[in-house]
Amino acid sequence: MNFSFTDEQAMIAETAKAFFDENATSERTRAAMAGDGIDRALWHSFCQELGLAGIALPEAHGGSGLGMVEFAILAEAAGAQVAALPMLGSIAMTARAIAAGGSDAQKTEWLPKLASGETIGAASLSASVSEADGKLTGTVDFVPHGAVADLFLIANDSGAWLIERGAAGVTVTPSMTMDQTRPYARLTLNEAPAAPLADPQAALQAAQEGGWICVAAEALGGAQASLDRTVRYSLERVQFGRPIGSFQAYKHRLADMMVEIEQARSAVYWAACAVDEGSEEAPIALHSAKSFAADTYFRCTGDMIQLHGGIGFTWEHDAHLFFKRATAIRSMLGDSAWHREQVARMIGLGEAA
Repeated sequence: MNFSFTDEQAMIAETAKAFFDENATSERTRAAMAGDGIDRALWHSFCQELGLAGIALPEAHGGSGLGMVEFAILAEAAGAQVAALPMLGSIAMTARAIAAGGSDAQKTEWLPKLASGETIGAASLSASVSEADGKLTGTVDFVPHGAVADLFLIANDSGAWLIERGAAGVTVTPSMTMDQTRPYARLTLNEAPAAPLADPQAALQAAQEGGWICVAAEALGGAQASLDRTVRYSLERVQFGRPIGSFQAYKHRLADMMVEIEQARSAVYWAACAVDEGSEEAPIALHSAKSFAADTYFRCTGDMIQLHGGIGFTWEHDAHLFFKRATAIRSMLGDSAWHREQVARMIGLGEAA
């Protein structure tokens, strides 16, 4: 099987990398962290000037009609700069759920707004809520970008609903979080009017797939950036009259990072390909990608801090932006132990899992 990018995909990757390298600077990310967690100018450019937010959405509703491989390319490029964008909840989960399980009216109303960035979505896929007469009641914790979202996707095994921010009975409370580029919020619902999606199971599956691929691809991009930045530092920092990157122990750590990153890359794009092709391998590929990429990112950011020496341990250094994002990704949408358990069960380990 050929896992090389097509010419079109390579062009998307080049465009996305150039865009985020130039615009998603550390200064802009930190400014967003001091505000509401979103670089709104960057989001506007990404959605409207480049038109990339709808890359995996249907053309009939403002998208480009491509797939999750192309979306993973964008998420990887964004993750390499720890870009402060609501790609996860808005595009990967909410928009994808509506595209897969929404009614025609819901698709027509919401997908163009989500693709253009006019509306920001947020999602919770394990919400403990009760539904009665078209209204939801309950408390939904840890909603990424929930404090700034205009539209909420609330889903669990019994259904999937859309709730607008300004609806009666909806209270949004921002939460303090480690990764300030993806701030959480608590959503309190008191008989809040909710619009059920036409096919809740399809919506839930699509949102799960999109969420796992998004965070796995972001982790891949962040891990690669951690390695690249550490390599550059190793060539600049001189100790005992020679670059520190020339020392054998240092080189071994860099080599270990590279090997793990390449394994994570294979896992991420295997998952994206499997989803696009409707492969029966998709579930195992998704769980594998999320757990492996998240763990790789976490280890690489830890190595990044240590291999930068004293400066790497200062809060002002960008290594900590990557470390915080890696820590958050590792625990969200199911931690690595849970995903590995799902893989173990799928390959027939049963109770041994």
